[in-house]
Amino acid sequence: MPRLIHPYIPNSVPEIKKKMMEELGIKSIDELYIDIHEKFQVNKQLGIPQTGLSELKVKKHVETLLSKNRPCSSMSVFLGAGCWPHYVPAVVKEVVQRSELLTSYTPYQPEISQGMLQALFEYQSMICELTGM
Repeated sequence: MPRLIHPYIPNSVPEIKKKMMEELGIKSIDELYIDIHEKFQVNKQLGIPQTGLSELKVKKHVETLLSKNRPCSSMSVFLGAGCWPHYVPAVVKEVVQRSELLTSYTPYQPEISQGMLQALFEYQSMICELTGM
């Protein structure tokens, strides 16, 4: 199937694709999909017009396509190895969005903010343990 330049799909210019494939050490884009069984691959155009649609119309079209998918909450998940829908308490989102935990910024007067520095150290240490760093 020919792969065309598309205004809504990034890196669809042939020269950019060629450079990316060289970097990955592959000869064809199809090599990226070799592990996906053919019956699960989409081998047709998605019906997104090349030009002429506004961002809103493209968004609605894509949402229509995506609405055909079933959410994992409506099915049993047998992935295992910790890969299943987990409940994450709302407080987690609030904690991880705290600016003092999102930045590597250290206050100018450490003696005044020693507690915060200790909390940052503990947080960093726990993240390192969790990620194996």
